[in-house]
Amino acid sequence: MVKIETKLPKEKKGNNRKHKKNKARLTVWLVIAILLVFGMAFGYWLFRTVMSPNVATPDGKEAVIYIHTGSNYDDVQAALAEADILISPKSFDWVAKKKAYPDNIRPGRYLIINGLSNNQLVNMLRGGLQTPVKVTFNNIRDVNQLAGRIATQIEADSASLSNLLHNQQYINQLGFNDNTIPALFLPDTYEFYWNTDAECFVNRMFQEYNKFWNEERKQQAQSKGLTPIQVSILASIVNKETNMSDEMPRVAGVYLNRLKNNWLLQADPTLIFAWNDYTIKRVLDRHKEIDSPYNTYQYPGLPPGPICIPSIASVKAVLNAEDHHYFFFCAKEDFSGYHNFAKTLGEHNRNAAKYQQALNQRGIR
Repeated sequence: MVKIETKLPKEKKGNNRKHKKNKARLTVWLVIAILLVFGMAFGYWLFRTVMSPNVATPDGKEAVIYIHTGSNYDDVQAALAEADILISPKSFDWVAKKKAYPDNIRPGRYLIINGLSNNQLVNMLRGGLQTPVKVTFNNIRDVNQLAGRIATQIEADSASLSNLLHNQQYINQLGFNDNTIPALFLPDTYEFYWNTDAECFVNRMFQEYNKFWNEERKQQAQSKGLTPIQVSILASIVNKETNMSDEMPRVAGVYLNRLKNNWLLQADPTLIFAWNDYTIKRVLDRHKEIDSPYNTYQYPGLPPGPICIPSIASVKAVLNAEDHHYFFFCAKEDFSGYHNFAKTLGEHNRNAAKYQQALNQRGIR
């Protein structure tokens, strides 16, 4: 039997191998092209998710969110949802988790501007980059009222503030007692982080107190025979006697004259404080009968503590009190808020009679 062997031409075998190589190359390039397309699509999605604006505040204005101390990631998401500022909450959630924000929650008050990206927002929240708040207080009667006022402006509640300011051990360490603690506070506007707690607030006020009472002011107080706390006590009386800052140094001078000459202060505002009745508009003889160390008609010298938290203007008025010879003053009968000053009792009685007549005409009893 004869075996016949068929052979392809060498040229045709070469073309076949070349075709297979070209096909393999084409497949590789196709795969690469597909991967590039997917890579570009993913990159575009990633860029939009991380870097594109995802915050749209109402009317394009700034929004504020509060993250309370002890909050978790769910609480943060709830706060953002309530503010309704995220265009895509899901994309924020993805970025937040990728950047480990759920494990790094920082409490605070955050000012959110329109057009922030997820990356910017997460960096702000994770970094605790909150905007300070301006805390203002003035015209405060006592530390309980102060606690209520401050609690509306920072995270610390009124109970924690009030309890701390009545903690004898704590306030004694600061150099005050239950009567003198109002002297610690200097009404003004201060910057705080919103999540400030009670102790941090009081410690900051103690720093401000020490900053205010520098050596120069201490020397001023000493030259008048007063300590810084006594200056605040007298300033609180001056504060309640007049709202006119330009008149405060003269009123302060009257009380200093009485102290120097061992007179009773006889300050009507101290009686109102002693009675704890701030509806009293006209102090009568019966009000002078109360047995209280704050009754300056009965007890000599300064009362045991401020009758309000005095303004900085009234404290400075005591330190810079006028040097004069007035011992009396009485509200002007024109109800302008200013006073008539007198050196003698007779002159004072005439001024008082004019004011009492004006009160009677207005039906103020």
